[in-house]
Amino acid sequence: MISTLQPDKMGSYAPDDVLFLLRDIGHVYLELDNEKREQLIQSGTHYSEMLPMERQPSNTYMNLFYKTLDAHVERVAIAVGVVAEQIIENRGLENLVLVSLARAGTPIGILIKRYIAMRYRVNIPHYSISILRGRGFDEVAIRYILTEHPLGNLQFIDGWTGKGAITNELIHSCQKFNAQQPGQLNANLAVLADPGHCATIYGTRQDFLIPSACLNSTVSGLVSRTVLNLQFMDANDFHGAKYYKELEDMDVSNLYIERIVTCFEHVQSTILQQFQEQVIAPITWEGMKSVQKIQRDFGIENIHFIKPGVGETTRVLLRRLPWKILINPQYLHELEHILLLAKEKNVQVEEYSNMSYACCGLIKAL
Repeated sequence: MISTLQPDKMGSYAPDDVLFLLRDIGHVYLELDNEKREQLIQSGTHYSEMLPMERQPSNTYMNLFYKTLDAHVERVAIAVGVVAEQIIENRGLENLVLVSLARAGTPIGILIKRYIAMRYRVNIPHYSISILRGRGFDEVAIRYILTEHPLGNLQFIDGWTGKGAITNELIHSCQKFNAQQPGQLNANLAVLADPGHCATIYGTRQDFLIPSACLNSTVSGLVSRTVLNLQFMDANDFHGAKYYKELEDMDVSNLYIERIVTCFEHVQSTILQQFQEQVIAPITWEGMKSVQKIQRDFGIENIHFIKPGVGETTRVLLRRLPWKILINPQYLHELEHILLLAKEKNVQVEEYSNMSYACCGLIKAL
């Protein structure tokens, strides 16, 4: 069980906010444009073996990010508090370790850690690790955490759920790990928004925009997507990522955290009221049923080409080749950034209300 490997120093967050358990692969050029990446992914290359280009967002888009943050800051702060209270009710504070799934989970993990520090005056350790669809979580990182915290009660955190692929991946990874180290890991995932109806701990089941979904590395500590490419990486080492120091001028990672943290005290009574009133509904995988319906309605062969939810649709527009975007009309007033990106990229937008999501991105089959 003992882990002697040390991760590389990574990211623009304060060291007390999070420790990324990653290997810096900044020396390797893996960035490809969306067209080339899409061709490789659709012809069988795993998405984690290469990286999307990280481009500077337009001024219009950044203004929209700030506007979105202003509009949603209280909603995010309340969801963070409700999730944190559930974690403490389920796990207690003793030996609690927060483990966020890089990279969308990282700012959420920091916010939960900050909320617990504010309300309970306890500094909970927080790590960020890689998990990849079809390849599981980084076992080297998990062993590192359990070496540092032998009695650690690990709580996994992500930003939101889509159709539940990462939820499933986490369950399988924990089962595989627990087969070697009995009973160490609990696969219950905590997220702010669970429109997929597949997380055990959630702030809301509504598909709302978590503003950090609008940007890439510049809101995630300047860290790239995580990489596992055994052509130049060691299978017995941490998964890799890049630290985009050159984007420091446009980094809003810490601004984002501080903006939400300053809201906590102001919304404290709402958090406690929502937490006390919340009836945790069972996991129904409702989102997956919506996805299967979309698959039938649009004749899509590969279910991986359907990316439901605000966060996933944003990612499709930022780093995949979109075919069309489905918009649930009842959420139209919350999807300004989706409509702007679709317009910038000349992607067709279609109304589609029969889903548990606000919107859904469909990837173009090449």
